[in-house]
Amino acid sequence: MPEQILDELLGLAGLVPSGSRARIEGRDPVYPTRFRMIDFGAAAIAASALQAARLYEQRTGVAQEVVVRADAAGPAMRSFRYNDTVPPTPPGPSRIPSAFYETRDGRWLFLHRAFAHHFERELAVLGLRDGDDEDAIVRAIRARDAAELEAAVMAAGACAAVVRTKEEWAAHPQGSVVAGLPLFRITKIGESEPIPAGTGGRPLGGLRVLDLTRVLAGPTNARTLAEHGADVLRIVTPVHPDGGAMPRDTGHGKRSAVLDLRTGEGAGAMRRLVAGADVFSQGFRPGALAKLGFSPEEVAEVRPGIVSVAISAFGSDGPWSGMRGFDSIVEAHDGTAHEEGIGTGRPKLVPASPLDYTSGYLAAFLVQVALERRAREGGSYHIELSLAQTAHFLDGLGRVDAAAAAAAPAEIPAERLAELMTERDTPYGRLRYLRPVAELSVTPGEWTRPSVPLDHDRPEW
Repeated sequence: MPEQILDELLGLAGLVPSGSRARIEGRDPVYPTRFRMIDFGAAAIAASALQAARLYEQRTGVAQEVVVRADAAGPAMRSFRYNDTVPPTPPGPSRIPSAFYETRDGRWLFLHRAFAHHFERELAVLGLRDGDDEDAIVRAIRARDAAELEAAVMAAGACAAVVRTKEEWAAHPQGSVVAGLPLFRITKIGESEPIPAGTGGRPLGGLRVLDLTRVLAGPTNARTLAEHGADVLRIVTPVHPDGGAMPRDTGHGKRSAVLDLRTGEGAGAMRRLVAGADVFSQGFRPGALAKLGFSPEEVAEVRPGIVSVAISAFGSDGPWSGMRGFDSIVEAHDGTAHEEGIGTGRPKLVPASPLDYTSGYLAAFLVQVALERRAREGGSYHIELSLAQTAHFLDGLGRVDAAAAAAAPAEIPAERLAELMTERDTPYGRLRYLRPVAELSVTPGEWTRPSVPLDHDRPEW
């Protein structure tokens, strides 16, 4: 099943089946869920690694094998959980996580509370203040109807989701749009002379990647490109920077700098970076960067031959194209959380972040597909994918046997997990984390730079 998914991904990108060049060992269930999230995730990891091997072979004539093991792909779908300093970082102030709440009309609402500025907006919608206890939040939500509260939170610039069934999402205006979209789109948006897809001893050696993303999906894309030798510079905003364990997880192999694109100085510095880049990856809501002068077409004018990537929650089509969203929000909207919670009395998220990580690995695969086209025929390319489209594809893969899913462990064996981990010195201290998952026989993946704090480097190549 995972290798069939791999061949389908290759076919959707216009490539030939993998044949004997890639092998995926093991399959779902890896964790106790019926969704084939590790089958899909392993296939996306294999696709990105296989395309890296393909680019290397085209340049050097040296072929290699790619192996992805399901019990390594499983932790990769939630790898931020395994990043920590050695010894472990002492816990900070406790924060109530995002959660499901019952509403007045007997529905469930998921409130995404991971970011302070979103939570402040949610409290304002609820008529509460920072410092009000959890019981006050429960009462305030229970006094409102789910759809009305979802709309109010969205309008306030935060994230909430009515927990829908699969049938309700299919009938929803955004759900019906997503169902009609392909898994991804690669569009040629400009002309250029052919440009080599890498140099030297690594598949993506010599290529420069700008990473204007946050949280998990977009940063995983750039981290994967760094794994295969690309020079990645992450650019973060000073307005709402990332924090916590996620940047440590997705920062391997990258430098990181802060730029405010709302200022003339920051926008000018970004244009200079774009002029020297091969890839421009961003995770802003559709249209947001265009307002600042960095639409795909404008980026391609500055740098003919660039590959731009846009990863969003719901895609660039439909009434929710401009809405904020995360893996958990999409799971609540599209029926995944409802199905996962059947038999428990309440909705439940799947035991990983498969939409985020799988979308990230897919994006890295597609970037390399576009780089191959650029090397062959020239041109600038724009790649679009979304968490909702990834979720729709996952839903279409069917389910694993219920008894087998129920018997799956919550975690892979400790001794196997230890084999997948490594350590290195970083500015955070000694950091323990998951190694790259894909095994390449000639150019094994590695991150030559450690994870660094967000403002560690200067915004320059």
